[in-house]
Amino acid sequence: MATSAVTATARRTITIVLADDHHLVRCGLHLLLEAEDDLDVVADAGTAGDALESVVALRPDVLVLDLNMPGELTALDAIPLVRDIAPDTAVVVLTMHRDPAYARRALKSGALGYVLKDSADGELVEAVRRAADGESYLTPQFGAAAAYGPGGVADELTPRELEVLRLIALGHTNAAIAERLVLSVRTVESHRAHIQRKLGRPKRAQLVRYALDRNLLTD
Repeated sequence: MATSAVTATARRTITIVLADDHHLVRCGLHLLLEAEDDLDVVADAGTAGDALESVVALRPDVLVLDLNMPGELTALDAIPLVRDIAPDTAVVVLTMHRDPAYARRALKSGALGYVLKDSADGELVEAVRRAADGESYLTPQFGAAAAYGPGGVADELTPRELEVLRLIALGHTNAAIAERLVLSVRTVESHRAHIQRKLGRPKRAQLVRYALDRNLLTD
């Protein structure tokens, strides 16, 4: 307890620009962040363009950026601009997008953090602190899926996992897959769990969509 208190007291103040097009959301996030002694929101913005102007003027430690905002400049386009113009400002994306593809694009563009809005209460503060220290933070539910390059996640599956995934997408039950591949049902269940974890897709419908998008059902 004493060590934790000393660590919290010793923290430097992290300056933040907060960008979201919904006023009430900004107010709530402002209160959440300012409740921490080491966090200071120095500006709010309702568009990616305004956020970029604030970053240029104030050079905050962190920009918390919503992906969906109005204006000619998109959030995904703003991220690399922040990296080029203010390299000491880290970007944490706060969004409703659950598809790992969005996280991959944001991280590839230069963001250090990717947090879902419905997890903000428990994760945003940690993501901001990590980003300020030059570390990355990814909402845990994505697992490894968002860290791989576009189209590269399937390459992380073993040949057997790809075979199981294909049969799942074709509608086979675990028992049917076990019989077809001459495996135990428990082994199939294990393969299925590994596939879901690697792809960050816990539901069968999500696995089917993934297989269809990557033409894994064709012979």
